[in-house]
Amino acid sequence: MPEDIAVGVISDTHGLLRPEALDKLRGVDAIVHAGDIGDPEILGQLRKIAPLTAVRGNIDTSARGSTLPETKVLEIGGVSLYVLHNVQELDLDPAAAGFAAVIFGHSHKPLIDWRKGVLFFNPGSAGPKRFSLPISLGRLRLRNGKVKAELIELKG
Repeated sequence: MPEDIAVGVISDTHGLLRPEALDKLRGVDAIVHAGDIGDPEILGQLRKIAPLTAVRGNIDTSARGSTLPETKVLEIGGVSLYVLHNVQELDLDPAAAGFAAVIFGHSHKPLIDWRKGVLFFNPGSAGPKRFSLPISLGRLRLRNGKVKAELIELKG
């Protein structure tokens, strides 16, 4: 039987990578950072855990941050994932394009939503606490071409 592929999803770290976030990401097969990284050293720390895909967020304006792509397509376990920071800037029909999920951040609001058979997934913000929003990240489970999403709240 094929095994699940675990993808850790994190966003909006804004220069803060919490030890608890690192702990929750250990053991995944891949990591996606959906932008607003803040400190490029965060990417190096995440790469030590698993292969990393990252996109640029609106605060990623440093010399290193600005070299990140605005969007990225990730093919893993027979599943196509589309990654961008701000879902309001989505300029394609993900269902028509064959994507199983759209991964994004920006709003700091965790979201699991299905639209026309496509998962829209925002892991929330794993960085500094903002208003009454939770501190969180996410995990996707890929199996047999299907995607399941989970939100993981961090204590902060």
